Amino acid sequence: MNTTNRRDFIKHGAVGAAGITIGGMGFTAKSYAAISGANDRVNVAVIGIRNQGTVHLNSWCGLKDSHNVQVRAVCDTDEQLFAPAVKLVEQKTGVKPRTEWDLHRILEDKEIHAVSIVTPNHWHALAAILACQAGKHVYVEKPASHNIWEGRKMIEAARKYGLRMQVGLNNRSNANVREAIAFLHGGGIGEVYLARALCFKARDSYGMAKDSQPPGTFHYERWLGPAPQRPYNEKRSHYNWHWYWDTGNGDTGNTGPHQLDIARWGMKKNEHPVSVYSAGGIYGFRNDDIRTPGTRVYGGVETYGHDKTTQETPNTQTATYKYGDGKLLEMETRGRYTNHEGSRGQEVGNLFFGSEGWLEIGGSTWKAFKKRGKEPFAGSKEGSGERGSHWANFLDGIRSGKDETLHGHITDGHLSTSLCHLANISYRLGRSLTFISAQEKFANDREADAMLTRVYRKPYIVPQAV
Repeated sequence: MNTTNRRDFIKHGAVGAAGITIGGMGFTAKSYAAISGANDRVNVAVIGIRNQGTVHLNSWCGLKDSHNVQVRAVCDTDEQLFAPAVKLVEQKTGVKPRTEWDLHRILEDKEIHAVSIVTPNHWHALAAILACQAGKHVYVEKPASHNIWEGRKMIEAARKYGLRMQVGLNNRSNANVREAIAFLHGGGIGEVYLARALCFKARDSYGMAKDSQPPGTFHYERWLGPAPQRPYNEKRSHYNWHWYWDTGNGDTGNTGPHQLDIARWGMKKNEHPVSVYSAGGIYGFRNDDIRTPGTRVYGGVETYGHDKTTQETPNTQTATYKYGDGKLLEMETRGRYTNHEGSRGQEVGNLFFGSEGWLEIGGSTWKAFKKRGKEPFAGSKEGSGERGSHWANFLDGIRSGKDETLHGHITDGHLSTSLCHLANISYRLGRSLTFISAQEKFANDREADAMLTRVYRKPYIVPQAV
């Protein structure tokens, strides 16, 4: 692609099958990646600045002095979000970042060394691959991808361009969680044969709404990106996108990746399972047209008690995975009222079962119990809290130039994210599935294989050759 064509490509907001190249910039991705040396500032752009995007902004700003990083730009398809984001960065760092609604403008900026991708799930892979092609290191939120095929393409892009790609599995950098995993790997409860990933988050109905026109500040067509064209609907847009298959992966792919990652990590499974079965549904909501007054919740959206909903993803879901050696991993998502599990009343966390006892991880703490003992014999120190920054680790990885420095490399992110996708594929098909890890395909199952990827809306196509 020559320079003139590339400028036209950017101007019109197109994303071709080959993505953006950087040949017209006069340097390669690898040489550009080397710009940031051990003592040089790393300039970051945050792409997606609602909710978790604000967490990223605060995290980068908090590392300004200790890790010599600066937020140089903020990007979002909703321009209404610019003012508070700019104010946050300016107040915390003294530097006013520029704003862009078009991520291509970010990617063509030679002064940006790395991007934080905090978009809806359906944009993760394409944005990350385009960033690699433009010579940027990538921090991408969980789940790493919207489908399994995309995750493999992300790995290929990071390798091809010699860039660091970290997935936002923050527990990987938590000192107490790392301590618990080391305890498990050291045989603290014997041989671990079963892990349970828990996601118990009671959610009321997100309701229904008629199709309408998007707000004037919202570049809806670009927000849709790879997803199928459909009319704007507020209940499928900001934050609510989690609960529709075109753009999200339900709570199994929302909170689930953190717990599934810890479960897989604790079991030392650096591979895909050989089989999966998942079942569930949407429970606890009425089918009538009674309307409950809305309550504003996290995400800046309203919920409506037990009201009817257009949500597609299950609010209650279980999955069982079996590995080649016969060991098991279980996942459970409970989106309605529920009891808790574990000694501490776990709602979101992990339980591990071994030949000599069991161990629980909840947030930033852990406890281990010997056999049938009621009192823990090992665990994190009281009051030790959360220690360690995943964002700082990403910067350390950029400066070292080594994937081994990263706690949440895209390879790990892909394996853990794939557990979410495998469960959802089994759930949607309503049957058990056999998976061939080496090929990342199902055994003699074309219907299931078709769900490993998606039909992309032109021109927002994740390329076959990255």
